Amino acid sequence: MLPLLSVRQFLRDLRQQKLRTFMTMGGILWGTLAIVLLFAFGKGIYSAQMKSQKGLGENIAIVWPGMTAKTWQGLPKGRNIQFTEDDVSMLKAKISNIQRISPEYSKWNVPLQYGKQVIIQNVVGIWPEFGEMRNIIPDLGGRFIDALDIVQKRRVVFIGDELKNQLFGSEEAIGKYILVNNVPFRVIGVLKHKEQDSSYSGRDSRKAFIPSSTFQGMYSRRYLNNFVVQHNEKSNMGAVKKEMYSLLGEKYRFDPSDEDALGIWDVTEGFKFLTNFFWAFRIFLIGIGVATLITGGIGVSNIMNVVLEERTKEIGIKMALGAKKSMIMMQFIFETLLLTAVGGFLGFMIGMGIVKIVPLFKMDEFIGVPEVDLLGAGIAMVVLAIVGLAAGYFPARRAANLQPVQALKLF
Repeated sequence: MLPLLSVRQFLRDLRQQKLRTFMTMGGILWGTLAIVLLFAFGKGIYSAQMKSQKGLGENIAIVWPGMTAKTWQGLPKGRNIQFTEDDVSMLKAKISNIQRISPEYSKWNVPLQYGKQVIIQNVVGIWPEFGEMRNIIPDLGGRFIDALDIVQKRRVVFIGDELKNQLFGSEEAIGKYILVNNVPFRVIGVLKHKEQDSSYSGRDSRKAFIPSSTFQGMYSRRYLNNFVVQHNEKSNMGAVKKEMYSLLGEKYRFDPSDEDALGIWDVTEGFKFLTNFFWAFRIFLIGIGVATLITGGIGVSNIMNVVLEERTKEIGIKMALGAKKSMIMMQFIFETLLLTAVGGFLGFMIGMGIVKIVPLFKMDEFIGVPEVDLLGAGIAMVVLAIVGLAAGYFPARRAANLQPVQALKLF
């Protein structure tokens, strides 16, 4: 019966004091809306950044030849280290934590021609594993370089989607022939568009990929520009790097602790940084949202104190007729929770509406796709409940402690 009476009282106050009720719920509404939007956009930005980061590859490191910075076994420092495909095969055979590995040859300023259209771009020679490591996914109807292409030294080429548009425009590319440095190559695949916010030799969308064996035959290249390595799920890149330094140090006679002998870009460190950064960012957002809700709760508490002053006579009459202190307290707390719940619900629904509308503006590249975070929604609910109880408790206690005679004398 008490909840029904409290709801009726709430509706009566809403009709009589529309502006005050709206202002009371406004703080809670704004706090809830802030939490929903902060978490939704924070998650969207995080997902967009991780997606772009994965465009370069997952669990990988890019390794370049370096120059020794330490003397070792009588040999001077300042010696250049150069890799061959044999080194890559040796590392793959001896390091069990390596899941995939591929050499990478690069040739810049290569003319690529289709019909009268000529583009000067980068041509890369790789193994088939390169595509899986670097998230190079063929678009429908095409494929990436495979093992037979390597063995048979086929003149086949896989091209980036941007390069395809430059050479072919809207025309179908797969199965057609292009001239790579005046040598005919058949296009076997086109890159499916991907987000990529970092690279080390240009975006994959602008490159042409050919089998490493074909590259060697064309350019008589013995030494690699670099190689790409991927650790398995049960390991980490730190262990793989330690073994690479040991094995290559033994072969090329440099100190395994000489980090300058190999130039390594550990992409996994970027993932760790982003993950830690966004966890800290989410904690910061939680603090802002909670502070906003607490501010709204203070406003609710102040309004309930005003309501108490207005209803002092009513409380005195109820107590004179036998109403218990617990009933008076419960009525005030229930009304406060009801105000908080309505404000919170409206804030959540408005936030949901904004989250649904934002993707229509096609700003995914900058802010990602915002989505309602269950963690944020859960935190908002818990904080709302605490704020509602705290905001209602103190005015309710004051109301319950009023003496009937004293309350009636005030009016």
